[in-house]
Amino acid sequence: MIDSSQSRGPHDDRPVHRTGALINRAKAGAILIHGRGADAADILGLVPEIGEDEVAYLAPDAADRTWYPKSFLAPIADNEPGISSGMRVIDTLVGRFASAGIPNERVLLLGFSQGACLVLEYVARHPRRYGGVAGLSGGLIGPPGTPRDYPGSLDGTPVFLGCSDIDPHIPKERVAESAAVLGRMGALVTMRLYSRMGHTINDDEIAAVREILRSLRA
Repeated sequence: MIDSSQSRGPHDDRPVHRTGALINRAKAGAILIHGRGADAADILGLVPEIGEDEVAYLAPDAADRTWYPKSFLAPIADNEPGISSGMRVIDTLVGRFASAGIPNERVLLLGFSQGACLVLEYVARHPRRYGGVAGLSGGLIGPPGTPRDYPGSLDGTPVFLGCSDIDPHIPKERVAESAAVLGRMGALVTMRLYSRMGHTINDDEIAAVREILRSLRA
């Protein structure tokens, strides 16, 4: 877990929205992280499509609708304290599920765009067995050449990475690099690059996420 003694950041006290099953009755949990310019209500709009039976969903709001100010390809220091604050939020929600009896192995972490980048960087820096990870139009954070020597193992965590091959914000090379890094860390990675898709989420990605959740509810 992240050291709670760190100085407070812009997202630490932001609202967290929930839907789906009550946490104390859920078979699985999901943490949904929205993209730049959006909010929790926006990402929770995926829930009717990916299925809400027996799954508790938590979605935090970023301050000013953005987790960090610059491109995810900028130097990491230029996007602080937003990155660290956002990862503390994710860590707190993972802990909330654990306290309710839903272990990491039954929690899905999903993000879109800027949220996907934050989720992928979080799991790389905090490796353990998660129920699943879905990075939709995102990649690991930092400029080209950033060291990717993350310690620890993801221990068979299913990871789905989906993105357009011409995404204006997310180079396909970074998606492939992220897949390779997480695979070396022991994740079971599925990567799909969609031909000439926009910066959006398609039905195939929804189906992939739905399948992860179905396995967690089983």
